[in-house]
Amino acid sequence: MNLLDYLGIQIEETTATQVRLSLVVTDRHKQPFGILHGGINAVLIETACSLGANQAVAEDQFAAAIDLQVNHLKAVKQGTVTVEAVPDRIGGKIQTWQATIRQSDGTKTAVGRCTLTAVTK
Repeated sequence: MNLLDYLGIQIEETTATQVRLSLVVTDRHKQPFGILHGGINAVLIETACSLGANQAVAEDQFAAAIDLQVNHLKAVKQGTVTVEAVPDRIGGKIQTWQATIRQSDGTKTAVGRCTLTAVTK
């Protein structure tokens, strides 16, 4: 079982220019105070950016994150969150992507940026 399956992250769309994932928040995803754990935001952002970045590398490569920045903007207690990631720059070896997490009503709950490098398999 991979991390996406374990956490229940659903892949909604994956292209070289946009990735969208969703997650129904359950107790499994919460920290002790009853809100979505910040680490889940990081997982969502890095996963979305990585899936997109991997669309733009050669078949004998994969994209791996070398930097991840996450800003938590609003606590989430329940419901569904969706992350959308888009590239800022796709270079020959390095890519930079940005991502936004929103609740189902459109409220922005976190933002992030991920830099990735192409690694030979």
